[in-house]
Amino acid sequence: MRAYLPKYNLTTAKSLEHALQMMNDSKRPIAGGTDLMVLFDMGNLPPGDYVNIHRIPDLQGIEVNDDYVEIGALTTYSQLRQHEIIQQEFPCICEAAKVTGGVAIQNRGTIGGNIANASPAADTPPALLVYDADLKIVSATGEKIVAYENFHTGYKQMQLAKNELIQRIRLPRKNKHNLHYYRKVGTRKAQAISKLCMAGVANFTPEKIVQIKIALASVAPTVIRCKKTEAYFCEKQYAQIDICEAKRILQTEIAAIDDLRSTKEYRIQVACNLIQEFFDLITEENNE
Repeated sequence: MRAYLPKYNLTTAKSLEHALQMMNDSKRPIAGGTDLMVLFDMGNLPPGDYVNIHRIPDLQGIEVNDDYVEIGALTTYSQLRQHEIIQQEFPCICEAAKVTGGVAIQNRGTIGGNIANASPAADTPPALLVYDADLKIVSATGEKIVAYENFHTGYKQMQLAKNELIQRIRLPRKNKHNLHYYRKVGTRKAQAISKLCMAGVANFTPEKIVQIKIALASVAPTVIRCKKTEAYFCEKQYAQIDICEAKRILQTEIAAIDDLRSTKEYRIQVACNLIQEFFDLITEENNE
């Protein structure tokens, strides 16, 4: 059943300060609305007062300096895809943006909204995890920086109070010479929630993998970094790496479930396949 429109009130914020003040009065934010409007159409969006933050300048734009790239929370998937530095240094984010919905969703949906929606199947969070993202979170009383890997604390739970907004996402610029890997497995390449999604970043020499980061979506209550699997790969000669052992360790780190989109067994098998594919890509690049 569709929602009853008179039960909702939407006020457009004039500035970031205006938005935060209204949120102190229990109004809930709406940005691109690509997730909330689905809930509204289904009759599942809680009635009440909402604040439109979509055009606030302090939440927009991509800033680049020598050490970081800072992405405004209202940056759309299309803007991420088109940004030259994101393309060059953070290609997993571009790949995630490319497979998030269709063109209309990419033009409207925002990276901050994707984070705050807190879905364990979201497309951009695995990329943010392997790029060691930080979040700048603001309220009417101040601001704080939260490491993204600590932000999601459980299913649909996060370090974000009702009166706080994600303002910017900060990415350290240390990935230029790494190998980047991103795969989304779903019913279709776009406009489908992933059955499983993986992002990976690796730095390696001809002798060994120096550093590797692996993040998975749709295998646990939150998007996760697979740190035990990462530790197994690191600082070993390539001949010492047993990919079967890596897959065994990976399975101890994930908590896949059966749901409408897939089964636990399928997700476990695909996760192992993607780890294999990522490792094969590293060895291929190393042999060239």
